Amino acid sequence: MQQQLRLIALILITLSLSCGNKNPEKEHDQLEAIAEPEPNMRFGFDFNKYIVKNDTVKNGESFGLILQRNNIGYPDIYNIVEKSKDTFDIRKLQAGRPYTLLCSNDSIQKPVCFIYQPNLTEYVVIRFEDSIHAYREIKPITYKRSIATGAISDEYSSILGALYAQNVQNTANLVFEMSDVYAWTINFFKLPAGDEFKVIYQERFIDDTVSVGIDKIEAAYFKHRDKEFYAFNYTIDSAKNIADYFDEQANSLRKTFLTAPVQFRRISSRYNLNRRIALYGNKVRPHLGTDFAAPINTPIVATANGVVIESTQRGGNGKYVKIKHSDTYSTQYLHMSRQAVRKGQYVKQGDVIGYVGMTGNTSGPHVCYRFWKNGKQVDPFKEKLPEAEKIPDNLKEDYLKFIQPLKVELDNIPIYKTEVKSLDENKNFIS
Repeated sequence: MQQQLRLIALILITLSLSCGNKNPEKEHDQLEAIAEPEPNMRFGFDFNKYIVKNDTVKNGESFGLILQRNNIGYPDIYNIVEKSKDTFDIRKLQAGRPYTLLCSNDSIQKPVCFIYQPNLTEYVVIRFEDSIHAYREIKPITYKRSIATGAISDEYSSILGALYAQNVQNTANLVFEMSDVYAWTINFFKLPAGDEFKVIYQERFIDDTVSVGIDKIEAAYFKHRDKEFYAFNYTIDSAKNIADYFDEQANSLRKTFLTAPVQFRRISSRYNLNRRIALYGNKVRPHLGTDFAAPINTPIVATANGVVIESTQRGGNGKYVKIKHSDTYSTQYLHMSRQAVRKGQYVKQGDVIGYVGMTGNTSGPHVCYRFWKNGKQVDPFKEKLPEAEKIPDNLKEDYLKFIQPLKVELDNIPIYKTEVKSLDENKNFIS
């Protein structure tokens, strides 16, 4: 008996020691192994809780066909469509656009939610697990500050080329934004070698990785034909969210008139009172306008605010629009494929008024831009045109304080220059 008691005591001591010597790290690892995974949140859902099927809409594929293929019957499909139509017309599914089906996490895998992305920033949710509920949402947008620079050379004779050489995202959008900022001072179609630029801008992203365009240019610097042009975005009326671009001396970059009525234009024929044309026996036939060559249907914009006084078609002018800007100035835009405004309509600078065409007497697609001063046609490039207004005096001190750190930042950004050969060779920064 005594021997049995000793044996029981020995067993208890052994168990006690065994329990006391447990490895806490091993226990922790075991607990972690059975812990729930981190939520995988997308479109407001934890994807870990569903069987997820991602796909794109195929040509000829409909919402009903997608659901039928995933074991949803026609009566249910009809109810879903009817109760969702006020939010989204599912007949407008576009081929190539992505969609996601969230299905029950079991052997049946019955669809309970359909998520469709009609564009990069928006998505439509149709839930039909218990009751049918549809809604639209905008993906959260984040903003990232970026810097781009470049130099025009014989190899890269445009801003587009200089930026492509650096693999800058949203290159085309950035160039359009820059051309808008400098529309009153620089012709972006043909820039001379030696021009340089720097730009600080904000870019919009969804999911922190997919770029959805340029939000705004904060500040820019352009050296054009050895002249320096600064541009700073400044809000002059926060209540109405009105902002514009001004230079380092608080002068507006806007002029009363744009330098041209089309973007990325090439001057094919200038204002010339002594022009001779071989087709007409080499006789003097004055050219009273400036021709900007551009592809058919390129938008033509009003170069200044004003009222349309003619929108018609006549003789060699073809289809044209004429705008009265003031008692002093008027402009005319000839050879349109079609007009976009009517007589008596008020237009603002930059509004589309028509499209490049070949109507009337013309041998190629272009817009003939004519400029009147006091009833006489003149060359706008030789006229000293009025400037736009400066920043109001009560805001000037604040503006100069606001741009000071931005100007310092711009001045200290080195210019990225690419030298000959390929896009991947001989690249360096030169300050």
